[in-house]
Amino acid sequence: MKAGELQNRLIHGDPKGSNIMIDDDSGKGTAIIDLDTVKPGLIHYDFGDAPRSLCNRAGEEAENLSDVVFDLDFCDAFVHGYTVNAKNFLTKTDRKYPYDAIRLIAFERGIRFFQDHPAGNVYFKIRVPGQNLHRANVQFRLCERIDIRKRQIKQLLDEAFQ
Repeated sequence: MKAGELQNRLIHGDPKGSNIMIDDDSGKGTAIIDLDTVKPGLIHYDFGDAPRSLCNRAGEEAENLSDVVFDLDFCDAFVHGYTVNAKNFLTKTDRKYPYDAIRLIAFERGIRFFQDHPAGNVYFKIRVPGQNLHRANVQFRLCERIDIRKRQIKQLLDEAFQ
């Protein structure tokens, strides 16, 4: 943004799976809900956060870190669904950063969970002691899984953003 390459746009701010309404019959997304987080920001926040939440089929609460994966099929479906309309407004510069957004938002979320743990769990509410520390570890494991699949993720992103 400081270099003038990227611009603020209207973003949702929390595009996780539970904030997307799915039609029971067609299986297609029909609306995004929980609009209290809508604000100006980089579209990369939303673009990175959606696959972070959708492509880890074990979820943020995965009991076993070995269950944490980054599902390429889910990523492909999300990216292709997103780009159907996004191709109309994404700039050439916007298209340079989708992989970085996915990786960065998972890491950022891990740091936020990790930071909230010693602060007394004031932002992310918990049901059991140590839950935010565990959530942080899940996100850091997800970062590892994203790194492992970097080549495949970048390839599907390149194909979708052409």
